[in-house]
Amino acid sequence: MSREMTREVTGAASRERLLAEAFVELADSLTDDFDVTEFLRSLAVRCVELLGVSAAGVLLADSEGELQLVAASGRHAWVRDLFSQQRDQGPCLDCHRSGTAYANVALGGLEANTAWPRFTTRARAAGYEMTQVLPLRQGDQALGTLNLFQAKPRVMGPDEIALAQALADVATIAILQRRSLEQSQVERGQLQHALTSRIAIEQAKGTLAERWHCTVDEAFGALRRHARAHRLRLTECAQQVVTGELDTESIQRG
Repeated sequence: MSREMTREVTGAASRERLLAEAFVELADSLTDDFDVTEFLRSLAVRCVELLGVSAAGVLLADSEGELQLVAASGRHAWVRDLFSQQRDQGPCLDCHRSGTAYANVALGGLEANTAWPRFTTRARAAGYEMTQVLPLRQGDQALGTLNLFQAKPRVMGPDEIALAQALADVATIAILQRRSLEQSQVERGQLQHALTSRIAIEQAKGTLAERWHCTVDEAFGALRRHARAHRLRLTECAQQVVTGELDTESIQRG
């Protein structure tokens, strides 16, 4: 086997290994203690390794719809500043709004894109000649973008663009999974609170009904009126009855 063929085989094996590691990291995102920021930073580094770009970053939309840099392959201040510049102008902003990928965007020479003059000037000053922007989107839900910068004006082929989009999709899945877990935890907490409240109210109704020798409906009516009159939450009032903190003789029965 020639040296060139050996390098190609070695390179292919290395890429497959990196891809496998990326998907293993995605599988790890299914756990409750998953750190989405660290995952996205690792994915940005994978983009540099797999695609041969100079820098990569992930921008996510905040609650106001503005893009914020959450992870980058490099920790240099000027790299982060360049990504952050795209909150006002740049291919990331347009990609996020349209959901359309911007592939092989030239930043210098006669082919330079003039749609974003301030961004292009800053990117050129930072030493970049080309950029790729892929959307982080699922259906109608737009999360943000994956932005790749190249110091050399090398045009990416369809397979490389497809791989870049696949990595962007991996990021999308991880983010949505994290949000789903967080929402599930919130819902579980709300359900537990509702169950705890219901148990306290039922106990209080039973306590009052037994003491007063009345029906549980009559006891509940009196408990509710007392809570309203004293501006207490019904659950709080019920818990005071159960624990003995509230003198039941102070509750008017009807």
